[in-house]
Amino acid sequence: MKITAAAITEMGKIRFMELDTPPLSGKEVLVKMHAAALCTLEQRIFRGDVKMPFPCIGGHEFAGEAIQLGPDVDSSVWKVGQRVAVRLLYSCGECHQCRSGHSNMCENARHKPVRKGLLPGPGGLCDCIIADSSSLFPIPDSLSYECASLTEPLACVVHSVNLARIALAEDVIVIGGGIMGQMHCMLSKLRGARVLVSEPDSARRELAMKNGADGVLNPFACDILSEVRNFTSGRGADVVFNTVPKPDAFREAVSLAAKAGRVIQYTSVHPDEPVAVSPQFIHNRQVSVIGSISPEVQDFYTANRLLASSLVDVSDLIHKTFPFRDSQLAFEEAVKAGSFRVIVTD
Repeated sequence: MKITAAAITEMGKIRFMELDTPPLSGKEVLVKMHAAALCTLEQRIFRGDVKMPFPCIGGHEFAGEAIQLGPDVDSSVWKVGQRVAVRLLYSCGECHQCRSGHSNMCENARHKPVRKGLLPGPGGLCDCIIADSSSLFPIPDSLSYECASLTEPLACVVHSVNLARIALAEDVIVIGGGIMGQMHCMLSKLRGARVLVSEPDSARRELAMKNGADGVLNPFACDILSEVRNFTSGRGADVVFNTVPKPDAFREAVSLAAKAGRVIQYTSVHPDEPVAVSPQFIHNRQVSVIGSISPEVQDFYTANRLLASSLVDVSDLIHKTFPFRDSQLAFEEAVKAGSFRVIVTD
């Protein structure tokens, strides 16, 4: 079976490679790529910030069409021509974390088995991919492939919002109005919260208001702590989501929390640097600080349902699309500061 991959062959370089892999077996499904979004992970591999063996295949935000079924696939569930979002991040199912209910922190997540003839990496930047039927999630005709490819990042935010345990009418502060900040705003509103978004870019502040924010602020043009206290009647935020990958943003997030508040450190930080946070502040105010990384299977399923039912609209979070053969240009655009999702299409 021949597959064409847009492989990262060295820092900043994409090369098309023809790969030869065995026919489908078991419950494998061949899925034609219609949309693959370039996540921060792929961008960091392309820039050389995250080390992977070259060549490798990026792309774990993926949607496409089932075009061939393996011999053991249940044909009453899956059909040729079916439109699907695909969960491509790996969890082994056998380690302590997987078996204790935390498969998003699988101890072997970075050691995804490589199918014979293919290359390491998430694997979505190909004209076709091979996935187990358990990794497929159906999407309706009303949902574009481009929007469906954002199921995985939305699933990450579902996981984060679930960790925050938002209650009706609580006050939520979202630090950062990028794609993840916008999604946190959307889902916090669905949970019945009042939401304030902190973002220096005026266009992103305007988009946050469109996505349901009750207020926005420019952290470089005001005293953010005073603004948050005004928004929350002096209490501080019940929940603070930090989506900005800078160490000082974490320190700021903790300072904005109310008594019994929850601070969700959503984003990874590169480079990672320690910051000064008062343990006495956390102790006196009973503040919970929680990290959030990657989604569970049920988070992906929830995100799939949110998009399929039009409860969440992510179309404004798509920056540009590029045809598969222009994957080099797509990566170069994706790594530019300030861009939302760049998507490679068939």
